[in-house]
Amino acid sequence: MIRKVKKYTTTNTLVFIGIVLGGFFGSLFPELALEQKIIGQVFVSFLKMLVVPLVFASVYIAILGLGSLENLKKIGLKTIGLYILTTALATFSAIIAMHLLHIGEVLDSETLSFTKASQVIPFSLQNMILSFIPTNIFAALSDGSMMQIILFAILFGVASLYLKPSEQEPMFRFFNAVSEAMLKMAEWVIRMTPLGVFSLISYVVAEQGLDVVVDLWKYIVVVIGAILFHALITLPALFYFYTGLNPYKYLSDVREAPIMAFATASSAATLPVSMRVCEEMGGVSKKTTSFVLPLGATVSMDGTAAYLSIAVLYIANLAGVALSFGDQVLLGITVVALSVGVAALPSASLVMMAVLLNQFGLPIEYMALIIAVDRILDMCRTSLNVTSDLMVAKIVDHFEK
Repeated sequence: MIRKVKKYTTTNTLVFIGIVLGGFFGSLFPELALEQKIIGQVFVSFLKMLVVPLVFASVYIAILGLGSLENLKKIGLKTIGLYILTTALATFSAIIAMHLLHIGEVLDSETLSFTKASQVIPFSLQNMILSFIPTNIFAALSDGSMMQIILFAILFGVASLYLKPSEQEPMFRFFNAVSEAMLKMAEWVIRMTPLGVFSLISYVVAEQGLDVVVDLWKYIVVVIGAILFHALITLPALFYFYTGLNPYKYLSDVREAPIMAFATASSAATLPVSMRVCEEMGGVSKKTTSFVLPLGATVSMDGTAAYLSIAVLYIANLAGVALSFGDQVLLGITVVALSVGVAALPSASLVMMAVLLNQFGLPIEYMALIIAVDRILDMCRTSLNVTSDLMVAKIVDHFEK
């Protein structure tokens, strides 16, 4: 255990150095920073390479390890309930923040570029429901359609519960071995983290520049402030309420995963690291980790919910549209509902934003302004998404123990 603590502490220090040096490198040498993007892409590709087999195997052995449908129902309802609760709290915090600070002066829409905003595919409830169901599981595995993979793995695991013990055992051993092999590979990839983070951060800084950040600094500060409040106040309070444990010690133990999420801006790419760190450093059982974290990487979107709530209210202010108290309550409910369902769709946050703007009669073209800083804020909200997943995993594990 001491070796593991030392390993992750060293990696965290190097990752922090990589973030700082990456920021300076991207600012001082933007052309070189843009050219070396391939290093970060290789790092993220290695992580994504592990996700599909790891998720499928982990969810399957988690279902089979529960032993019965009653146990599955118990842990499943707790997990989904906690994810909905944390998302609702994130949304509420974001709306309160916008009320207190009220940023966004009325803007002349003619100065905006509508190109990116017009590319968003319209939302359809029918398409969302159908997107959960894999018509071809091999195509879903090939495309990395996480919601479809998880649904099939759950159904496959439930079906296996009806098999004889002699038939269950070899399947459990096989998929357990697959999961362990993927986690071992994740351990190797973690060693690349400092270099990968340096490459990704320097590229983002070089590509975005500092002008965009300066122009929208109030909006950026409010979004990041709401994310930090939820990560450092709301989630720890919830964590302590349910477990009685020190939330900040736990966050310190598993900090490798949120840092990785910040650099990659991908909950799925971070999943192998989250699972490894949650087990080794967070003390969460493999059974809980294997079920809660893959599900959270798909449906838990605390950061996205907070971001979208602020973005919609900010656009309303820019457009000079006053949303009533009832509208804001409806906004919160809609964000929480969509965060669970739309996660399976490509460009989920943009789809959700388009849905919300249309629902409240706000100009969708204003998304062009928000998208300008979306990459930077995406890193922050993904880090919160992963932090929430880790907290929920520990809470559920505490219930189970």
